[in-house]
Amino acid sequence: MAHDGQDLQMKPIVLPELLRLTAATMAPLEATLEAARIAVRATVSKEDRVSGQLIEENQTAAHGLSWLATYVYALRQMQQWAEKLQSDGAFHEMEQLIHQIAFGEYLAQVQGGIQMNQGEILRLQDLGLGQEVLTALRTDAVVHLTEGGNTQAARTRLAELMQEQAGATMFGTSGLEEELEMIRDQFRRYAMEKVEPHAHDWHLKDELIPMEVIEELAEMGVFGLTIPEEFGGFGLSKASMVVVSEELSRGYIGVGSLATRSEIAAELILCGGTDDQKEQWLPKIASAEILPTAVFTEPNTGSDLGALRTRAVKTETGDYEITGNKTWITHAARTHVMTLLARTDPETTDHRGLSMFLAEKTPGTDEAPFPTPGMTGGEIEVLGYRGMKEYELGFDGFAVKQANLLGGAEGKGFKQLMETFESARIQTAARAVGVAQSALDISMQYAQDRKQFGKSLINFPRVSGKLAMMAVEIMVARQLTYFSAWEKDHGHRCDLEAGMAKLLGARVAWAAADNGLQIHGGNGFALEYKISRVLCDARILNIFEGAAEIQAQVIARRLLA
Repeated sequence: MAHDGQDLQMKPIVLPELLRLTAATMAPLEATLEAARIAVRATVSKEDRVSGQLIEENQTAAHGLSWLATYVYALRQMQQWAEKLQSDGAFHEMEQLIHQIAFGEYLAQVQGGIQMNQGEILRLQDLGLGQEVLTALRTDAVVHLTEGGNTQAARTRLAELMQEQAGATMFGTSGLEEELEMIRDQFRRYAMEKVEPHAHDWHLKDELIPMEVIEELAEMGVFGLTIPEEFGGFGLSKASMVVVSEELSRGYIGVGSLATRSEIAAELILCGGTDDQKEQWLPKIASAEILPTAVFTEPNTGSDLGALRTRAVKTETGDYEITGNKTWITHAARTHVMTLLARTDPETTDHRGLSMFLAEKTPGTDEAPFPTPGMTGGEIEVLGYRGMKEYELGFDGFAVKQANLLGGAEGKGFKQLMETFESARIQTAARAVGVAQSALDISMQYAQDRKQFGKSLINFPRVSGKLAMMAVEIMVARQLTYFSAWEKDHGHRCDLEAGMAKLLGARVAWAAADNGLQIHGGNGFALEYKISRVLCDARILNIFEGAAEIQAQVIARRLLA
């Protein structure tokens, strides 16, 4: 039975009414998603088979289905989070408000329009759904939460609680087990002491992160966190990787991303390497004795890796010579080995015929960034994400040993790379959550300190409302990210969940940074204020590891399969 929304504007829905209401919305949400899946599948199918061409011709519907599914999956995880906290006796007023506002807002967006980005809003009719589906969705519980869940009063009260908990690690309980929270505390302290005080200076001067930081992180086990103990790592879970990436990225995305290429290289070797390659490379990656970089993208192919043209030609000795161009290569100059994707079969024009190499190189210096014969490079100047620098690379007869062909067989490169995407996107989602949290931290402090018209900015409802919504959406993205890591740790296929976590997390990070800058007003546009850096850093998250449009396309294909 529906309730009068007026009471909700004065106080949160009381327990257990809140959890009963939010639980009751899941069935109509799932039914709406299934109706959308059926409708979109009919639109993009030809002779009862999904057509790639029709998916491209109907991208709004296909990608919209991905966003709708992401919202449903995210709310499902919020419900599980809330129920766990309640059973643990930790579902307090702040968590209740976060949960209430999240459901109120996302349910309203499902009905009225999902914000895919600033300029594209997805409505149910875009998916081919009629009024009857929208009517079926508007159950008593959905109406109750839509009308009374995300109110100004609820947001204001949440902001008040956030002020009372100033200095807390995060606003709202994460729901993770104690061991992971201990890991979080360790890396939060490190980020606060060794990263945050210097991050803005590194950004403004466009400097490489000091080697001292890399050495300290190596001692803390960051580069071998998920590498099995038998190969010199810690053998910890992907969930631990998520927590570490989140907290380091909260300090500075550059530091939070230092281990990304190590994670990719280790995953490639673990999944596709020979026993000799595992024994040779993994201990060195785990200890940071060697730093890897990922060399996949080409100037004219972008996200279409299957079309890359860099070629690897086998010589009379059995070794290879690499010729071609690569771009957007992060941390390329001072690394020791490249996971390099090249075409070994010149007769192919798609993903077949690609091979992965562990291509060794000599770390460069400021004076000679690329001293290895057969290799040249130039820096790409970027807005943000600056701590490791980006490069274009050229290869002309660059030598790679036969023993460094990953897996010892040609033609497996694309498949090997695909096996790493789950972990890479989970880690990117975690970085996005960290960047979003950084935007909230900075903006919360500014809104409390800055006085206008005789009071702090945070006392104005639209300012406190922005901060409250940041906290809510960060928790939503965080729970979806944690779930994708849990699925990975339990041996389940999770490319769908990892893609959704990355898709949502990137949008949340950009929204948090953008709203944070708005709270700063004109000061936010000044380079000296940290929020200007966070805005630049947040923007890349919607592009790398699969642009948002590519990510939505991949999710749609899985949903429609």
